[in-house]
Amino acid sequence: MRKRAANEKTRKPEAIGNVLGAFLKDSKLEERVEAAQVVPEWESLVGMQIARVTKPISVTRDGTLFVSVKTNGWMTELSLMEPQLLRALNAKEGRTRIKKIRLQLMR
Repeated sequence: MRKRAANEKTRKPEAIGNVLGAFLKDSKLEERVEAAQVVPEWESLVGMQIARVTKPISVTRDGTLFVSVKTNGWMTELSLMEPQLLRALNAKEGRTRIKKIRLQLMR
């Protein structure tokens, strides 16, 4: 354990959420974390039927969302629905926008 120097000031403990928020902002990761929120919120954003046959994987720096899809038929359907899906994903005010969706067949 490190001993405190005589001239070192003592500070009050800070909430971990505040410290983490400040770190994310300072490191410029805040936007990426906000954009990645679509992954855990996927089912509520796209609906249960689509969520059953898909799995969001990741969001890249440029705003591309990668999604695994169970069948080729669903890939075709979802590619046609991309404009509607993007509207649903970007509906939340202040969230970093998802610019495109890349679909890939589940393995």
